Amino acid sequence: MSIVTLLPFIVLIGAMFLMTRSAKKKQQAAAQMRNEMQAGTGIRTIGGMYATVKEVHEDTVLLEVAPGVHAIYAKNAIGAVLADEEYNRILDGADPIHGGEPIVPDDASSLTGDTAEAEKADKIDLGKTAAPADAEPAADEAKDAKPADEVKDTVKADADAAKDDKKSGDDAK
Repeated sequence: MSIVTLLPFIVLIGAMFLMTRSAKKKQQAAAQMRNEMQAGTGIRTIGGMYATVKEVHEDTVLLEVAPGVHAIYAKNAIGAVLADEEYNRILDGADPIHGGEPIVPDDASSLTGDTAEAEKADKIDLGKTAAPADAEPAADEAKDAKPADEVKDTVKADADAAKDDKKSGDDAK
């Protein structure tokens, strides 16, 4: 066998080795993080719940989910151990501090500086108002319009004519 035929297999085995090695490192780091947990530490579970560690046992952890509410979780269910400042920020609901970063507005109207016009454009008036002066011609047009009965008769006559045309076309075949 030549080295060229073995090369794809060698590359495949090497890639598998590198993937398992990185996964094993991640597992070891997670296990070390869980073993270093102490009472009073803020954590996030793999389900996304934030809690405070009350007691650490060999395979389980007693967590305080809310004041006076305790729950026992497996150590493997701990997704991350959080720093005190990050845990407090999440619990208080405070926005992360944007030091020196520019704040991007949600819409372009705030960039123009014409806030009075933007406020008027945002409001929609759904109330009825007095008809403007140019609405009078529309009333005159309404007088010239055909009554509803005449419109119905015209539509019926058109439909009858279409049926007659269809029948005469069927007879020709």
